[in-house]
Amino acid sequence: MDQYSVEQLVIAGIVPVLFAITLHEVAHGWAAQKLGDDTAERLGRLSINPLHHIDLIGTILIPGMMLAMKTGFMFGWAKPVPVDFGRLRNPRRDMALVAIAGPISNILMGIFWALVTRSAGFLPDGSPYGEPLLLMSMIGILFNAMLAVVNLIPIPPLDGGRLLVGILPYEMADKLSRVEPYGFFILLGLMFTGVLGVFMSPPMHLVRGLLMAIAGL
Repeated sequence: MDQYSVEQLVIAGIVPVLFAITLHEVAHGWAAQKLGDDTAERLGRLSINPLHHIDLIGTILIPGMMLAMKTGFMFGWAKPVPVDFGRLRNPRRDMALVAIAGPISNILMGIFWALVTRSAGFLPDGSPYGEPLLLMSMIGILFNAMLAVVNLIPIPPLDGGRLLVGILPYEMADKLSRVEPYGFFILLGLMFTGVLGVFMSPPMHLVRGLLMAIAGL
């Protein structure tokens, strides 16, 4: 993507980034609703309208800066969808299911953008929509792959941490859940020291490679 300007990357990334983050949160709320907690629905957070989910820093500034800096790594977040785990029919099991719903939504969106990439090849030669559509879909593949993989890191409050809390034996789950107030700072520390990139690079390349294969690239 080095051949594109900062402006081109930011404009092309608006739609895939906003919906990757928005639908990730909606997936959590939708899963919670199906499992007995309608908190997100009552608060109007099951909407796919990004305006209901945007976090100024996590949804706009951080992804925008990463796109502009061409870091090759993108991450972001929306306002978390509220879930009352006590209202779930089977709180521990259902917490794990609610957690995994977010990354699954990103994998599905990655597949969608891979299919969009394929469809771009059917546009007539010289079409003014071909290259912008291809760039948008490539950003969609990259961002959704990264969002899915990073969220599966086993540190609460990331989805991977909550998934483990839901399936580990109670004593181990209780110890892991105590990490949650510090989880975000741990993640930032791993990012700034480069440790996160080392451990996340293989699974990210695997997921992105699978999506690229679907796209025929």
